Parts: sequence; C-alpha cells; structure tokens
Amino acid sequence: MKLVVLPGDGIGPEICAVTVSVLKKLNLGLTFETHEVGLASLKREGTTFPARVLEACRAADGIIMGPVSHLDYPPRAQGGANPSGDTRIALDLYANIRPARSRKGLQHWGRTAMDLVIVRENTEGFYADRNMHVGIGEFMPTPDVALSVRKITAQGSRRIARAAFEMARGRRRKVTAVHKVNVLKVTEGLFLQEVRAVAKEFPDVKVEEQLIDSMAALLVRDAARFDVVLTTNMYGDILSDEATELSGSLGLAASINAGERHCMAQAQHGSAPDIAGQDKANPASLVLSAGMLLGWLGRRHGKPSFQKAEQAIEQAVDALIEEPKTRTQDLGGKLGTRAFGEEIARKLD
Repeated sequence: MKLVVLPGDGIGPEICAVTVSVLKKLNLGLTFETHEVGLASLKREGTTFPARVLEACRAADGIIMGPVSHLDYPPRAQGGANPSGDTRIALDLYANIRPARSRKGLQHWGRTAMDLVIVRENTEGFYADRNMHVGIGEFMPTPDVALSVRKITAQGSRRIARAAFEMARGRRRKVTAVHKVNVLKVTEGLFLQEVRAVAKEFPDVKVEEQLIDSMAALLVRDAARFDVVLTTNMYGDILSDEATELSGSLGLAASINAGERHCMAQAQHGSAPDIAGQDKANPASLVLSAGMLLGWLGRRHGKPSFQKAEQAIEQAVDALIEEPKTRTQDLGGKLGTRAFGEEIARKLD
C-alpha cells in the first residue's frame, strides 16, 4: 500500500520523519511518496498546495499530513490554499475522529479519568473556507459589517451520526450528541432531527443530548461518563482540544479524517514554528494518528495485521509515557523528537 506524506510547516518535517520511520519498522509492505506543501511549495511553485499533490493524495491508499501554518499563508488568490481544509473537502473526508483518554502514569487534569472519542462533522458548519461550493461562507456587505454563514445539511448530519453510532457499537454503546438548539433552533434542530432518526437504527446504543456549554463543563467535572461524542464541525474542534488537554496533553492527541474511500492522518496540534528544527517536538500525536490510519486501512481492506499494528503503536507509546525517563520534554522527560521515535521503534521489535 502507498501512503502519501506531506511534511507541512514548522515541526511538520521532523515529526513526519519520525512517523515514517516507525511505520517502516512494522514491515507491512508500505511504500511512501513525499510531496512538499505549505511554505516550502509556496516558495518553489507559488502555491501552498499544488494540484498535482492533491491528485497524488487521491490516488494513494492513505495520507499523512504534517501540521501546516495556514494562518501565515498569503490570500488564496496569491497561492495561499489551506492543504488540510482543501484535502478534507476534495476527498470528502467528512468524519474527523479524535480519541482522548487518560494514560497510566501521566497526570490528567479533569476530576475523573477519560476514555472517549469525539466524532466531528468535518466538511460544513461554521468553517467558512470549506462550507460553500463556490466562494467562502464569510463576507462583508459593507466595510463595517461582517457576516458568517453556517451550513448544516441533512445528509452531512446523517452520515456523521451513522459513523458515531457504528463506532459506539465497538465501544461502550453510548453516544452523546452535542448541540446548541436552544439558540440555533433551525440548524441545530436539523442536526438533531437526523441524529434521532439514525439512533432508531441502533436500538442497542444509548443516546443522550447535551448542550455545548454544559458539555464543556462536564468534560472537566466528569469525563468518565462519556463514550462517543457526536457533534458539528466547530464544536468538535473546540471540545477535542479541551478533552485531549484534560486527558494529559495535546501532544498525545491522535486524529484521522476519514471518508468512504480515503483517510488522512493528522496531528491534532499546530505547527509550532517557535521550536521547529530544535528536536523538541513531541511526535506522538502524529505517530498515533498514523496508527489510526493503519487501523482504518485494516478494516477497509480486511487486513488484520494493520489493525494489530495500530494496537502495537498505542501500546508502545503508552509504555513510554508511563515512565518519566522515556517521555518527551513537553511531558517532563528528557527525550527529543528523534530519540522518542527511536524508543517507539525499539518497543515494536
């Protein structure tokens, strides 16, 4: 199987290199094809996301994308496309799956331990750069008025709900749908209408509904009560960062963007240009995300070895995190980016 690797910006090239070295250790017959995106390709080709790179992603079995500094890009008309958002839309990667769990030996910041997965709709909502067929969902009719359009569709809500309920069947059989229907009665109402309809197809899965503000508070107070959290684009982005930080560290936050035919692994954190090139970045988030990609490929193509590899990566990272001496510097340890990757590879022997 061929994986396309897009190193991205900031710490992206460093953590992508570690991730590829870990995957090679698994002897799964993977091949890797690397393409520049972001500031590197802007300098060379005048665009942060060349069209040929998107086509390479489309033709690949899976994608690994490093963090990108899209806030630093020029306007789209000057070559500043967002590789992450554009790939999600072009390949219809509608499900952003972000697990968050406490780990043995590592302090967590909520009142209870956590083991949940946030299933976030990934292609519409308030994300103005990706929710319209032409143009973006933000505009200014006059110089002193700015408007933002939120798009919620029945189809988008239905398919992300089904993804959440299917995932819950393989876990603790509970889905929490997060919304703000008391304020956004029409759009949130449509989302909940579709969630409730899909729930009827899964009578073995318990479903509850939670307002976004109370959900944010409950993650701090009693995260143990949640299993699969289903929500729209912006809520899911915010809640997943909160959950993974409460569980121990955003540096351990795995994430995949999945559709019917494609899947992309991405670290949940940003490009951290302030520590780029210093061997300080924690590569665990991207390594764990790549493990999730293997699991997705294993389920899609009937390859149990890929699913076992996902579990092996999880176990290796857990074992290293449990011991302070084998943690990265951001978690109170002494290991740099490359050394931590070498320790993961050693655990996989």
